[in-house]
Amino acid sequence: MYLINKETNRIGKIESTTFKQLGFKEREHLQEWIANNSSCLNEELLIIQKEFDGFNDTDERLDLLAIDKQGNLVVIENKLDDTGRDVTWQVLKYASYCATLQASQIVSIFNQYLSKIGKTDKAEDLLEEFLESEDYLERLNIGNSQRIVMVAGEFRKEVTSTVLWLLNYGLRLQCFKATPFKLQEQLFLNMEQIIPIKEAEDFIISMANKSREEVGTQEEIKERHIIRKKFWTLYLKEINKVNHLYQNVSPGKDHWLSAGSGMGGITYTSAITRHFVRVELTISGKSQEENKAIFDTLYVKRNKIESDFGDTLGWERLDDKRMSRIKFDLPNVNIFNEDDWPKMIEFLVAYVPKFEAALKKHIQELNR
Repeated sequence: MYLINKETNRIGKIESTTFKQLGFKEREHLQEWIANNSSCLNEELLIIQKEFDGFNDTDERLDLLAIDKQGNLVVIENKLDDTGRDVTWQVLKYASYCATLQASQIVSIFNQYLSKIGKTDKAEDLLEEFLESEDYLERLNIGNSQRIVMVAGEFRKEVTSTVLWLLNYGLRLQCFKATPFKLQEQLFLNMEQIIPIKEAEDFIISMANKSREEVGTQEEIKERHIIRKKFWTLYLKEINKVNHLYQNVSPGKDHWLSAGSGMGGITYTSAITRHFVRVELTISGKSQEENKAIFDTLYVKRNKIESDFGDTLGWERLDDKRMSRIKFDLPNVNIFNEDDWPKMIEFLVAYVPKFEAALKKHIQELNR
């Protein structure tokens, strides 16, 4: 690292140092820096625990446990000036332990951490906001999606060689070189992703995926996608007998199925989760201001709309989000319990036509 002197038009080298020389500790300093500013790892991460030791039949503990924007668990292991020889085996063990954690356990672990650091927020609310999904529990720690991040001043050849080899087998590992610098009384920290090289990360991952496909079986379709597609197939067969909305819609793998309303940014949505089945009008055009104006216009007609529908609807303006919605739920059903499917399909077939009929003329007026 060099310091630019504009007056002399010269550069001067800023000497690197070591954490040991500066008197920094692994837990007291490096771990705290990352925990409080995880963006130094080149992405947005949600730290959910420090010094986690909640593994069965072992007293081992990992430094930091986080969640990425896809809901994957991220094991973060910090070393100071040298990784040592066994850090790779260490983090692989931690990742294997974390692979068994269920969504409810992850929420509990996060709540314990929030309490420990003196925050009153609920883990459930922070996870929903971070993952931008009400269905966040379905996205937490799916399959073998765990990731590993190692941070150290220096990486031994035994470590880098093993990490590069493991990358070819689809394990998601990253190595960050943490280098402190000193200029008089000022201290600087450089965090550099060295494996895989950041600029080539996507390419390396795609090549590893291609390699595995060539020597193994084709990529497995996740079980929950199969279940949803099977449900939507049955549902479309029944709803198309009584209503036209979904006639040109194909079954998908998501937890929702949408049909156009005739007005851009407004869709009729059928939603299925572990906890409810829902009929919904989703107002999600490009402009938040316009979405709220549309919602407010419909809300003024709430009594007429609910009278035509025949029941009370849920009106969610969602002031802090771009979208708004009007909904009608059937609670206490689970898409992953096929015994609930007849009840869920019966609900949708009964209420989708009523829902559309109650809202259609008002949407047409808005469109005009």
